[in-house]
Amino acid sequence: MGSIRTWSLALIAGIFVVVVAHQRSNADAGLAGPGPVPAAVSPAVTPAPAAGRVTGLPDFSGLVAENGAAVVNISVVEKARKGANPGDSGDADDPLSQFFRHYQMPAPGHAPPGKGIGSGFIVSSDGYVLTNAHVVDDASEVTVRLTDRREFAAKVIGVDKGSDVALIKIPATGLPTVRFGDPSRIRPGQWAIVIGSPFGFENSVTAGVISAIGRPLPDESGTSYVTFIQTDAAVNPGNSGGPLFNIDGQVIGINSQIYSRTGGYMGVSFAIPIDFALNVKDQLLKYGKVSRSRIGVAVQDIGQQLAQTFGLATPHGALISSVEPNSPGEHAGLKPGDVITSVNGRNIDHSWDLPAVISQLPPGSQAHLGIWHDRKATDVTVKTVLLESTPARDARNSNDDSGGKLGLALRPLEPNEQNELHTKGRLLVEDVSGPALAAGLQAGDVVLGVNGTSVTSVAELKREVARAGHSVALLIQRDEAQLYYPVDIG
Repeated sequence: MGSIRTWSLALIAGIFVVVVAHQRSNADAGLAGPGPVPAAVSPAVTPAPAAGRVTGLPDFSGLVAENGAAVVNISVVEKARKGANPGDSGDADDPLSQFFRHYQMPAPGHAPPGKGIGSGFIVSSDGYVLTNAHVVDDASEVTVRLTDRREFAAKVIGVDKGSDVALIKIPATGLPTVRFGDPSRIRPGQWAIVIGSPFGFENSVTAGVISAIGRPLPDESGTSYVTFIQTDAAVNPGNSGGPLFNIDGQVIGINSQIYSRTGGYMGVSFAIPIDFALNVKDQLLKYGKVSRSRIGVAVQDIGQQLAQTFGLATPHGALISSVEPNSPGEHAGLKPGDVITSVNGRNIDHSWDLPAVISQLPPGSQAHLGIWHDRKATDVTVKTVLLESTPARDARNSNDDSGGKLGLALRPLEPNEQNELHTKGRLLVEDVSGPALAAGLQAGDVVLGVNGTSVTSVAELKREVARAGHSVALLIQRDEAQLYYPVDIG
């Protein structure tokens, strides 16, 4: 009986060995040769990421920990307007004025001094802080609060409304500071991080991307001396004056404006490039004010039709529509119809780039301009002069893409009419129809030139139009402005 049990166990063990060996043989064969592999055990294969492709979200906590202490909260008390404080309005002997003064109440129709909040960031360890001009302008008191809860009364060193940059100083030393980046190296799609005090919530952090660069936001005069960085990082009231960081923790801009229909964040925010702001800061620190340059030309943007008219391969540059008499531009030989394509090696892609670049040059300095003149590239040197309070405006043509055939009713201007219209032109537009009307011309316009050539008679006008190709660019004076209007003549 024992021997039978022994043989039975041996037989079972042998069968088990044979089965295991057979399974192992099949598995080895599957690895060595072609055959289906069950999906459940198929290894996951992750393709290599394409160049420039985002593979994960960054952690900004280190950046915030390193730079947050250099971002400050700013609160201001606005200057009281005459009669705004209790008891300040009316006659001192007036019983009603005495009543409001005695009980420290605002008189009817007058409000107490307003208060505001903003942000800023420390640029030097001895207490200099950059912020927006609109945050501290017209403030009677400016208080800076640090992240360690210390508060300081700040002195306004200088305010530049043209750029919306201000420099203030607090009486402290050994302060943390930010590092600066190079705005010329940023590209749309890169990360953008904001630290500030929206609605007074100090050191709030938001993040987004660079939406665009070189955005013009003209001021009330129609001129922009800043081309802004556009982001979709959340910026709200109270963020003004705070820093915009890149992914490396370097400040690349000062948050300045938002586009909003509600007064709050809508995904479109604008920051002043930090290199521009630092230029303003240096001038405010040294002189207490900012001096800008000009060259005495009015420019407009170039559309496809104007580019073809002037022989440009692609629409780019700032098209000169007028040159001020006795200006640096006139002395350098610049003429309407010339296209400025660069300044000191820096490309001018749009008309609004020109005042932004020229204004940053010191008055009296040399500006080397790349010019497209008479269908050829050349260069000239212009000596800049100080920009007065009423500079030549940046004219923009909103009808660059208008088309049609040339059709104008013209008559010569009398000398007395030229004086009344303040023009050197000789051809007055009396009636506009069809294509000229579609191109944006109006009765009362004065025709000055065709395709960069001055015309003083109808015969000269017809001659230049006959020489043109499929389109002509008419230089028109309307009121005090000069603009090129492209007209397609088929």
